[in-house]
Amino acid sequence: MKLNARQLDGQLARELATIYLVSGEEPLLVAEAVDQIRARARSQGFDQRDLVVVERGFKWAELVGEADNLSLFSSRRLIELRLPTPRPGEAGGKVLRGFAERPEPDRLIVVVTGKLDAAAARSSWVKAIESAGVLVQVWPIERTQLPDWIKRRASGLQLQLTQRAAETLAERVEGNLLAADQELKKLAILASDGPVDADGVLAAVANNARFDVFRLVDAVLTADARRAFAILAGLRAEGTEPALLAWALGRELCLLARLRSALDRGQALASAFAKNGVWQRRQALVTRALERYSAADLRSLLQQAAATDHVIKGVVAGDSWQALTQLVMLALDRQRKRCEVA
Repeated sequence: MKLNARQLDGQLARELATIYLVSGEEPLLVAEAVDQIRARARSQGFDQRDLVVVERGFKWAELVGEADNLSLFSSRRLIELRLPTPRPGEAGGKVLRGFAERPEPDRLIVVVTGKLDAAAARSSWVKAIESAGVLVQVWPIERTQLPDWIKRRASGLQLQLTQRAAETLAERVEGNLLAADQELKKLAILASDGPVDADGVLAAVANNARFDVFRLVDAVLTADARRAFAILAGLRAEGTEPALLAWALGRELCLLARLRSALDRGQALASAFAKNGVWQRRQALVTRALERYSAADLRSLLQQAAATDHVIKGVVAGDSWQALTQLVMLALDRQRKRCEVA
């Protein structure tokens, strides 16, 4: 059986399989899927859990020997097997296939690994688990779906968020679900009665440097030089890693370049926004920035961003903060010159 993480509850309520394979790249969702299986297993008398991490030189034969001796123990046991990649090798694949094809009522196997690529999904051991047990594929939350995921998560914490608050938090965590979960738990503690709005989200995370980085990006996009340089100076004083700023600025410039290219090819702006996951509350800000940047401007800025990244990583000699300041100055200057021409 193959299912996604949201279908796992229903499957566990019906029955507990003898073997599960949980695959995916989102740590929080993978961990929660495994937690669900563990909880159901405990309710069925699997009181002992053996955690096995596959590393270089791992002895698969020893695992088989231990697993085959489980029936000698009175308690039911869960073997949780962590694979660094979905490629256990010939020996590992044979062992996992054997676990699937020869189940034991007092033994539960849970294999946890990263995302299955096409080749791994076709492998005989994965097919054997899918046939005899359950393959749980944990997919990342798409950027456009993140606000709704945040609202559902908040509801589980007895926390009410407005739609704009959910979009604000989604924008700031940028797909990092662990960060989103942490911020929601903090908001649940801090919030008073009634729904939390966008200002409440920003106030609660005001001391988090990651969020201030995005304020810098917004200041650059709005051509607010005074605010941009003030935020840049504040981030430097707080000891923020230059690499984080370079990443945030570079990411936004790449987005603008993709949108600019789409518009120049005749694609409608609404369609370009949807394809690139630009949330509604940011669309006005991004639209104004696109009016001030040409394709040539953005190519130049991306080159400067790459040069800045090289300085920060030590590939090229130079001062990281000076390089960042030059990038911000260039981004602001290109907008100013475009406005003057207009």
